[in-house]
Amino acid sequence: MDDAGWKSPPDRCGNIRWKGMFVETEQDPTVPRSGDPLCWCVLTQNCLGPDGQVVDERACNRARSCYQE
Repeated sequence: MDDAGWKSPPDRCGNIRWKGMFVETEQDPTVPRSGDPLCWCVLTQNCLGPDGQVVDERACNRARSCYQE
């Protein structure tokens, strides 16, 4: 699987998930992509974290009260 578009910061929360973690397919160059995956939180099972803020690869870091290494 090619995750070339996904650059996770070193302090990204351990509870963040994205579709690319579960789908093992080759990237289709004919399908346009924004490069940003849709993310969700393991704890809440939706796009908002336990703190009520949006789950995002950049925002889910040590500054959030729900962050877990």
